[in-house]
Amino acid sequence: MARKVKKKKAKRTRMKSGDFLLTILVLALVVFGIIMVFSASYYSSISETGDPYTYLKDHIVWALLGAVVMLVTALLDYHIYEKLAPLLLVASLILLVLLFTPLGVTRNYATRWLGVGSFTLMPGEVAKICAILFVAWFLSRDSKRIRSFFKGVLPLLVLCGIYFGLIIMQPNLSTAITICAIIIGMMFVAGLNILYLIAIGVLGGGGILALALADEEGYWMKRITSFMDPFQDPLGSGWQVIQSLFALGSGGLFGVGLGKSIQKTLYLPEPQNDFIFSIIGEELGFVGCLMLIICYLVLIWRGSHIALNAPDLFGTLVAAGITIMLAVQVILNIAVVTSSMPPTGITLPFISYGGNALLLFMGSFGIMLNISRHSAV
Repeated sequence: MARKVKKKKAKRTRMKSGDFLLTILVLALVVFGIIMVFSASYYSSISETGDPYTYLKDHIVWALLGAVVMLVTALLDYHIYEKLAPLLLVASLILLVLLFTPLGVTRNYATRWLGVGSFTLMPGEVAKICAILFVAWFLSRDSKRIRSFFKGVLPLLVLCGIYFGLIIMQPNLSTAITICAIIIGMMFVAGLNILYLIAIGVLGGGGILALALADEEGYWMKRITSFMDPFQDPLGSGWQVIQSLFALGSGGLFGVGLGKSIQKTLYLPEPQNDFIFSIIGEELGFVGCLMLIICYLVLIWRGSHIALNAPDLFGTLVAAGITIMLAVQVILNIAVVTSSMPPTGITLPFISYGGNALLLFMGSFGIMLNISRHSAV
């Protein structure tokens, strides 16, 4: 009897604590992101606002808000999202449609923000977590559904098409690809036939190529092929990638030192955003980049562990979806800054400047913590 009581107490304690290593890693990455955003944005901030601390102050505010959101989602029972999933899907689609109304805010020829006064929201970021929760709800209602093409696979492929169409119109190819990759990855975790997966990959790649070929102005084709030889247009489409490569090459093994980057002195456009990994490589070198990648790998491992030990299929799929989202964005971001794939405009999780993305990831990993608290293992 005493042993049973001890087991129950141990289980209750585990549910209260959650995954400690995941928590530490997330908070460490956020703090590191604050440091690197300040370092990377110093000269850009002076040039744009006259204040070297503008981006730093904004990012700290978003980080603190993210900490609150993460705490709330860590304490809130994740099963509540199972009931709200269909409504969240509809809400995300409505937000994406609103981009094409007067509420849409256009920056750098892309309409990716909804703006009311000084407040802005990126529906594409909201769509990621809403898609994860809906797909988890859809597949967990019937675990055999994924084995049926018409009942399981086709509806989710249609959902991919709707999200892709609405997001590519912004235009925002990177977010469109990310959401589709998340949905298809979750389908694979749920038991998608490998032949379907290969067919989807071939059709998806063919669709992107067809999109590029159908563009009479050549915008998409130029973006897709520019990474192959950015030096063909060093002052145009290749400028940002070239400056990124210069930064990474200058860093060497141990870097030039924190705060001593040359490329951030108005050579690399907006270094605090998508290309912040380049500044990390320049200032902290190969060793700094390697340590950051190891942190991400450990975080992916912990996310996979939580997914495997979740108490139900819904929890497994939510944790898997969030882990896939993290992995896809890390891979895409690093591939872009190393000129291994076309520029996508995807942020580096927990590190890049940007309130919407930071809130999304901190809130999402709060959900992961809550799932880990319900796990018996």
